[in-house]
Amino acid sequence: MPRLRRSLIAIVAGAATAGLLAASGADAQAWPAKPLRVVVPYPPGGANDIVARALQPALAAALGQPVTVENRGGGATQIGTEAVARAAPDGYTLLLTNIALGANPALFAKMPYDTTRDLAPITLISTVPLVLIAHPSLGARSIAEFVARARAKPGAINYASAGNGSANHLVMEMFRASTGIDVVHVPYKGFGPAISDLVAGNVTAAFGTTLASLPQVRAGKLRALGLSSASRSPVAPEVPTIAESGIAGFDVNEWQMLLAPAGTPASVVERMQREVAAALQVSEVRARFTELGATPVGSSTADAQGFLRGEIARWAELAKKVGIKPQD
Repeated sequence: MPRLRRSLIAIVAGAATAGLLAASGADAQAWPAKPLRVVVPYPPGGANDIVARALQPALAAALGQPVTVENRGGGATQIGTEAVARAAPDGYTLLLTNIALGANPALFAKMPYDTTRDLAPITLISTVPLVLIAHPSLGARSIAEFVARARAKPGAINYASAGNGSANHLVMEMFRASTGIDVVHVPYKGFGPAISDLVAGNVTAAFGTTLASLPQVRAGKLRALGLSSASRSPVAPEVPTIAESGIAGFDVNEWQMLLAPAGTPASVVERMQREVAAALQVSEVRARFTELGATPVGSSTADAQGFLRGEIARWAELAKKVGIKPQD
């Protein structure tokens, strides 16, 4: 091929590549040019929904576009998660989910998405401890008494959760593994009906957020036995941790993470991470998190990726330890 012709081809190819890169850069700089949708794979009212709606006004103001929260519950969070995993990777459809994202690979033999391949973590938003609550009819006033009763009558105590793979389910499974007790899981469609049945005495115990649990405890309808985190909560300083109650090293929290479909431009992911971290410093947002008993995080994207990998490994190990068999 003559040298002049090769040179012309190289120039044309280089110009085309530069044009594509420039267009991509312009698209990224223009983002967001339309409203954003944050999918919460749970019904309204839970911790994830509260976190999403607490962030919503600050994010909308910072991005200059409306931010809507869409609740798509069901399928142990898989319905809403799949919707985001299959969405266009343009930064306009995001996922705000929780501990179930890390546990589901160990709980389900088949899922409609691959957690690490199809989703891109943006930031770990927050962590939320749960409190073990029990109906007064059980007679337990402490973690030690709860464990003693469970050991005395294996399988006699049942516990409620918001469904398979929910934080309530997973934290109790970790508690069961740490204590060797045998308790029966009763999954509900959301924690609202679960705590209603607990107050009515139809189930015996549950792990719930402080926001959902403490009003019932302070009304004398339920008893708070212990907190799942390593340290006490400022919203319930009177409730001891499970670790200080004799289960050494117990430290399990629900968490909230923001993710995008895999392939979303890095510039969009980085911008969103910065905006969430900034929103977590807004006084109104922090006040709402305090009510929930949540600790704001706002991690880097790299740290969020590492955290999710660690959670997947953690729950796979627990499933193996306690004999949880993946569902089809």
